[in-house]
Amino acid sequence: MSAFPPHVTHELEGWLLWWADLSLERGHEGALAELRLAVAERARASHRAEGASAHPAGQAVRRLFRQAGCDPTRYRPSSEALLRRILKGEDLPAIHPLVDLNNCLSVELLVPSCVMAVGSAEPPFVLRRGLPGERMLSLRGPFDLEGKPLLADARGPFGTPITDSERVRVSETTARAWLVAYLPEGYVSEECVASALGALLRAAPVAQVEETATTRLAA
Repeated sequence: MSAFPPHVTHELEGWLLWWADLSLERGHEGALAELRLAVAERARASHRAEGASAHPAGQAVRRLFRQAGCDPTRYRPSSEALLRRILKGEDLPAIHPLVDLNNCLSVELLVPSCVMAVGSAEPPFVLRRGLPGERMLSLRGPFDLEGKPLLADARGPFGTPITDSERVRVSETTARAWLVAYLPEGYVSEECVASALGALLRAAPVAQVEETATTRLAA
């Protein structure tokens, strides 16, 4: 099993990465279904039609996308894409308990986050911008990475705050995963993420948080 916390070299300014090592707790499907509905209802009550683009954290994430060379109106942060679907009347889908927990956290904080099956990517990682011609097989299909913020290991890119690679996909048999939240520094703190995740897990205890960590650009 990969050692936690991962070593991450940050080449992009302005990002904090908050990591959590999660182990699945089964048997809470009903509570999780209620949580997905509650998170969607809170989002509809809290956000206007403009959604994440009118929220300080959402605006900060958009600025970081532009700094990397990515147009956030064409390639939306995953948090913004989730919120837009909710504001159109869709519910958060039931995918996998750890994925559902991640999606709830992303909507609550309006920051991109993802979960990756433990061992599917091997530290050390690097947070950098995508290179010309660089691509990955994402959950959406082949995905052009040029100018997009991304995480990579020795095998290449495996995740972005837009979508992740098939390589790190959480499957039905996944019982352990790492969650990473892409935080705009100065807008969402690590304490805020830990508090929000704790509140979600009190409502639907679908995971044990084994350990947490934060990585940032070296001084």
